[in-house]
Amino acid sequence: MYGRKEVPVSGFASCSHICQPVPGFRSKRSSPRTRAAQQVTSATATIDKPQTAAAPAASLDWSQLAQQMDSQSPLQIIDHALATFGDEVAIAFSGAEDVAVIEYAHLTGRPFRVFSLDTGRLDKETYELFDRVERHYNIRIEYTFPDAQETMDLVRAKGMFSFYQDGHQECCRVRKVRPLRRQLKTLKAWITGQRRDQSPGTRAAVSVVQVDPAFEGTSGGPGSLVKYNPLAGMTGKETWNFLRVMDVPVNELHSKGYVSIGCQPCTRPVLPNQHEREGRWWWEDAAGKECGLHSGNVSVGSAEQGSKAEAQRDLWPEGKVQALSQEELSSLACSESREQDTLVALYAPWCQYSQAMEGSYSELAEQYAARGSHVRIAKFQADTDREFSQQTFGLQTFPTIVMLPKSRKQYIRYPSERRDVETLDLWIKSVVGQ
Repeated sequence: MYGRKEVPVSGFASCSHICQPVPGFRSKRSSPRTRAAQQVTSATATIDKPQTAAAPAASLDWSQLAQQMDSQSPLQIIDHALATFGDEVAIAFSGAEDVAVIEYAHLTGRPFRVFSLDTGRLDKETYELFDRVERHYNIRIEYTFPDAQETMDLVRAKGMFSFYQDGHQECCRVRKVRPLRRQLKTLKAWITGQRRDQSPGTRAAVSVVQVDPAFEGTSGGPGSLVKYNPLAGMTGKETWNFLRVMDVPVNELHSKGYVSIGCQPCTRPVLPNQHEREGRWWWEDAAGKECGLHSGNVSVGSAEQGSKAEAQRDLWPEGKVQALSQEELSSLACSESREQDTLVALYAPWCQYSQAMEGSYSELAEQYAARGSHVRIAKFQADTDREFSQQTFGLQTFPTIVMLPKSRKQYIRYPSERRDVETLDLWIKSVVGQ
């Protein structure tokens, strides 16, 4: 019924939740239509024989290994994880990318474990997906739940929807992060479905394998847990092509416009050309769109602490991005007779999100200058006077991008976390024309 009846269960390893697929299993499709599927057929030949014994991991140089594995296929990366850690590594499962990870694990022919966080606030379709995945792969997912007392205390004190007022971090900490922390303390490694293109602000530098900077494993202490992100180099399009080719279960909400799916109150469909993470915690600024499960993507403490060492230099020190002083920007903000349209990036040079947009914003300025555009591309170092930036433009996080239209005393805030040239260009044209 679900495309795996030809794959009987051949036995279980020491963990009762580990499924052992038939060695050498191949998809019925002999002509994959995507790069992801081609990687399956090219890499599987080297890993036909399942091995349950874990290889030594303590002596591995994970930074060097990440560089070596960055060009490898997801199948090869997952095979490395399963061969190295055996039944002490598990796949974190919640969404479409994670089904792709499970399918790759299945294709290795090795036993594998899968766990999932049931927050108590998931959609019906998500629970139905869990059931279909279990039956499709003939496995049992290891469900983890939030602490009942902590959850009850939070809801009694602040209500069911407090995150709409004071942010999602507290609720995610109780319902997701702490349960995850407990689960990871039973493992030496875990595998996620993170991709670099999922969230340009927080996931652009995700490594295919790393020592987890945020969580601890079985032995405890820093460096005790390894994290694999085998899909890091894949795009959303490639992932979905792989899912379609392999004919695996997906969440029915995807057919209703949902792309990134989390808890029901914090997830909504996205419009065409919206980034997938804009469907999550849409009432908050883009920079905060990590629930805490992958908080290692965000610098420890804060973005400010994490990047100050790199920020001895300014951003856009030369080129076509024009620097504005506070006096110039204040005059523009108050003027009703601006001479030209001005796009301003309110930034902090130490902020990793500001640093991440340096290349695209510079390219945008070069393009606009080359074609003699009526729009000036400018910058203002807003951390030198946050109070001014907050009062004048409602600055909350870096970077904030605003348009100061010609001949009008108002500003328009750029609403998206996508800061690539194409998206910025489309938005500028939509608010001030060609």
